[in-house]
Amino acid sequence: MIEIEIQNETHQTQHRIRFAAVPRIGEGVRLREPDGCWASYDVLDLWYQKADYGDVWVPYLHVCMTPSEKPATAPAQAPLGDTMHGRDVLSAHPLPERERPVYGEEEFEPFTV
Repeated sequence: MIEIEIQNETHQTQHRIRFAAVPRIGEGVRLREPDGCWASYDVLDLWYQKADYGDVWVPYLHVCMTPSEKPATAPAQAPLGDTMHGRDVLSAHPLPERERPVYGEEEFEPFTV
């Protein structure tokens, strides 16, 4: 077994884990998340540093969560004044772009010189 230092860029953590073989750059590894679930990580970098004891070189891995494993963020909420999507509520005819309501428009005075 090879003890490898893992530096996790996603969670900014550092752990020592034992592997049967050293993963290569570009390969994926499964690591346990802080919440206890397993997730896939991509190996970004691999390097060796001399250990404090003897003439031993310790492998280090720099990993980042696989993009498909990252939690999806909720889509941004549509502005409240933009609920008509360019259509008048009373008729099915599109509104001109300048008459389309915009959220927050009522808060600002138009600028005049």
